[in-house]
Amino acid sequence: MSKKDLKFFMREQKEEIVTAPAPSSFIDDEGKPIELEIKVIGQARIQELFANYRKRSVATDKKGTPYITPSGEVAFKTERDSQRAVRHIIAEALVYPNLQDPDLMKYYNCADITDMPLKVFAKADEYSHVSQMVMSALGYGTEPQSEDDLIDEAKN
Repeated sequence: MSKKDLKFFMREQKEEIVTAPAPSSFIDDEGKPIELEIKVIGQARIQELFANYRKRSVATDKKGTPYITPSGEVAFKTERDSQRAVRHIIAEALVYPNLQDPDLMKYYNCADITDMPLKVFAKADEYSHVSQMVMSALGYGTEPQSEDDLIDEAKN
């Protein structure tokens, strides 16, 4: 049996940018559709972004008393803001338009990049289109509903 070569798994780490059509309501001065430029973000970064929007705290009753599990340990509750995490992924992945651009953020009177996808793509169909284009470029068919959906898709 020959030794298997690992060089096939040692890929060059380079930034990949793909293009996708913007919503039809975004056209240039000549009336031509605009192309979105999307940076392909790695799975580790996507998981990191989801983790940033997860909060774990002690589970308590209405009086503030912590719940105790049958094994005598304090119970915890986990709150996830998956929608905000997905918006952060969109804002980080979009190269054009750059939703993190200070001038664009100032124009929309926005201080948080997670609000930028909602401001720039204000109509429901625009936001849906952009989120589908970004998620598709990242290797997901459509926008995941939660981190668990994203993990399930990554496993398959």
